[in-house]
This record gives sequence, C-alpha cells and structure tokens, in this order.
Amino acid sequence: MTGMHQAYSGEHRAAYFAFDRFPSSKGSAVHIAQMADELFDHYGGGLLGVLGGGGLPRHQREGTREIVRFDAQIPNLIDRAEAYSAWVAAQVAPHRDTLKVIHVRDPWSALPMLDGPHRLVYEANGLPSIELAHTRPLVAPGTLKKIHELELRCLERADTIVVPSAVIGSAVRGFGLSADKIHLVPNGADLTPRPPRPADAPDRYLIYVGALQPWQGLDVLLRAFARLADLDLPLVICSSVPERRARPLRRLAERLGVADRVEWRFTLPHEQVAAWLAHAELSLAPLTGCARNLDQGCAPLKVIESMAAGTPVVASDLPAVRELMDDGAHGRLVPADRPAELARAVRILLEYPAEAAAMGARARDRIAGRLTWAHSRARLAEVYRTLTPS
Repeated sequence: MTGMHQAYSGEHRAAYFAFDRFPSSKGSAVHIAQMADELFDHYGGGLLGVLGGGGLPRHQREGTREIVRFDAQIPNLIDRAEAYSAWVAAQVAPHRDTLKVIHVRDPWSALPMLDGPHRLVYEANGLPSIELAHTRPLVAPGTLKKIHELELRCLERADTIVVPSAVIGSAVRGFGLSADKIHLVPNGADLTPRPPRPADAPDRYLIYVGALQPWQGLDVLLRAFARLADLDLPLVICSSVPERRARPLRRLAERLGVADRVEWRFTLPHEQVAAWLAHAELSLAPLTGCARNLDQGCAPLKVIESMAAGTPVVASDLPAVRELMDDGAHGRLVPADRPAELARAVRILLEYPAEAAAMGARARDRIAGRLTWAHSRARLAEVYRTLTPS
C-alpha cells in the first residue's frame, strides 16, 4: 500500500503543505519547521503535509501539530508531483469546513487549494519552471512551459505571496503580479552560545555547508582550494545530501589533487552542523552566476547561519547574497565562477585573522539586529493577521 489517498480525521484551522522531505538535514527543513510552527502557533495547531520515506511514519502527532507524509515511490518527477497533488486534496478534504488558512511552498501543493473558503498563502522559495532546468536538464522545454503556466496560475489565485528574498520577489513581480500581494519574509537563524568543538574537528579548517547541486558552485570551490595547496588546513564539506550524490565532486577533487585535503561529512543533524560552522576559520558560499541564482534568486541559509555563528563568510557577489551581508564588513564578496578570486579572498582573510574575527563579530550582530527567526516569524504573523483579522 502506498497510502497515497489515506486521510486522517480531526479538525484543523490551518494547514501547511510542502513537496519536501521533512525532517531532513537540508536547509529547507529548517525553514519549514519555523514557518509551520508560526502558522500553527497563530491558529492553535494544524496539519503539516510533507514528503516522507526513509523510515519516517506516514502519520504522527506532536502536540497540536498533525504530520502526514506522502511516501509513494514514483520515479518520474512529474508523475510523482501529480500523485502528490491528489494526495494533498485527500488530506485536506476532512478539514474543508474548518480550515481558515492554507500555506503552501510549491505549485504541486497549491493546485488542490485554489478553490474553497480558506485563504491561500503561496510561499515562493523558488520557481520550478526555472529551477528544474538546472536540477533536471533533460526536462523538455514543453514540460517547463506547462509548469510555468501552473505556477503562474497558482500565484495569481493565491491570496498572498511570501518570498524569502527581494530577488525572488522581483522575479515574481515579473510575472505581472501586484507588488502589494508580495511579502518579504526572509530566512533567519537562532543566536545561541558557541557550541563545543566537534570531537573530530581539525585545529583549523575551512567549511562549506549545504547541498551539492551544480548551482552551489562546489566545483568552483574545489578549483579554488587547489590554488591554496600551500595552506596547512583542510576543507570540510558538510553535505546535506547522501554520500552517493558526492561521487562526481569527489572524482573532481581527485583530479585536482586535493582529495586528501577534503573532509566530507554527510547528512549531519542540524545542531552538529552548527558546531562545525562555529569553529571554522571561514565559511564558503561559492554560488554560481546561473539563472537559478540570478533570475529566480535564492535565499542562502548557509550564509545566514554562518553569520549567526560569528564565522566570516566568503561568498559569490550575487544580489541575493548582498541582501544579507556587506563586502568587507561581514566577510568578502567575490565574482561568481572565479576560482582564482575566491582563493585570493580566502588567502587574504587567513593572513589577517584579527580582521576576519572582527568581520565574524559584525556578522553576528547583523543577524541579531534583523535576521533572527524571531524577526522572520513576526513578519509572517503579520501576514496571517492581515489575512484573517480577529
């Protein structure tokens, strides 16, 4: 049995649906937890529908939060998305009379929600019609066009749209949607005391945190690292995806002669990643200058969490990154896709540790002032108050 159309009873006033696995080691799971918790705090609990698999239960309760998971194993993405949409409709059906607000992260979740008495919040963290061209380059142009038409329909029909960065907001406005309908709710981070150093951590190291898709720029980072062969410190890559996904990059590291200087950690729990970030010399975010990052935009949680840890960041100079940090104040911004420039910035910061430490302290202050999860959740709460005033 797949459980594709199984629904659970109970009355909810709010629901949050995402075509993402939850929980997981990816940054999207951190974001989902924060946004869904704010929604459910506002409405006294709710229904959280996400992807499952990997031993996660199809149904569980955590206080006033009910979690249901779609775990059908369907290899074709479009077929899986369509089946997921049907599953979402089945999960919502028992609550149609009580739901006040439904919050979704993607068109597959939104499609079954376009009609009904509830208010619909569409959270545009990305635009599948742009992103799929990078994650799945073999997808036919006709399919991408149909997906664009679907996401545009969902955006137009939503009562309000939430975006995590101004760049994504601009992309959504480019579809002809009113700016008054779009609300910026950025990603955030929690400011916590510095955690203990991981037991197996080197004395000094550089760090990359996140997934391994081509737009993340790991190939650029490895080529930059090859230019730093004289430095006696390793590069630690905390990958949010399983080891098998790293094979092409590990082969590249071998060809570049840096494999013995790169340490891999896979799918670590979030609190362990935080410890690795806090004790690194520098955090690196070499995002590429592709359409996914420039036209669609992104909201790199790795940059925010590095800043919250007080670790200076060397990142690509992209509009979405400039929303978060200032060059020379919180780290360094370098041209995207330029290994030599990235290596040079790393080398200079390592040669001036006092200034690097000051950048890290200023970065943490920047997060404290405007980019904590508390700030983000307060903005989201205001969106909900506007939608359903008491």
